[in-house]
Amino acid sequence: MSYQLSNLPFSYDALEPFIDAKTMEIHHSKHHQGYINKFNNAIKDTKFEDIPLEEVLKLASSLPGAVRNNGGGHYNHTLFWSILKPNGGGTPSGSLERAIEDAFGSFDRFKEEFAKAAAIRFGSGWAWLIVKDNGELDITSTPNQDNPLMDVADIQGTPILGLDVWEHAYYLNYQNRRPDYIEAFWNVINWAEVASKYEKVS
Repeated sequence: MSYQLSNLPFSYDALEPFIDAKTMEIHHSKHHQGYINKFNNAIKDTKFEDIPLEEVLKLASSLPGAVRNNGGGHYNHTLFWSILKPNGGGTPSGSLERAIEDAFGSFDRFKEEFAKAAAIRFGSGWAWLIVKDNGELDITSTPNQDNPLMDVADIQGTPILGLDVWEHAYYLNYQNRRPDYIEAFWNVINWAEVASKYEKVS
């Protein structure tokens, strides 16, 4: 199996002013493409060619670094693009809204906890909203290109929302102002897609 970079469902400038076109272009066409290229090279002629990516990542503790890091990079970015949309934001509805309120008390409280997880992640990494095996929602973060599918994650589960806090995701526009980037993220979330992901695993 050889992985390919999918086109975004919107133009690079569609998320402005919250995420600028140049950042989106570089992030998608250079960084994400780079992870795919390195991952394909790392799994070529190995057993991992025939295993679904999600199942590969669950074996993280025993994976070669190139497979873990670049496979994680591909999975994480694919999810990230899927939960973004122009004129996004607002709040979730339906069963996801109720689950967030049950888990965190309110949507505002959820936002605070998620923003904190993203802000305090040292160095490069991700913040996540996940569904754990017991069906409950939780917030966590992971370093580098790790994610909560991996057996090395502090809290394991299936990601339904993720925020990339590597500097390449925001530095051209926000420089060192990660909190401003995190705040802008709420304006481009595709809650319908997050809810769809929730329904599939809850």
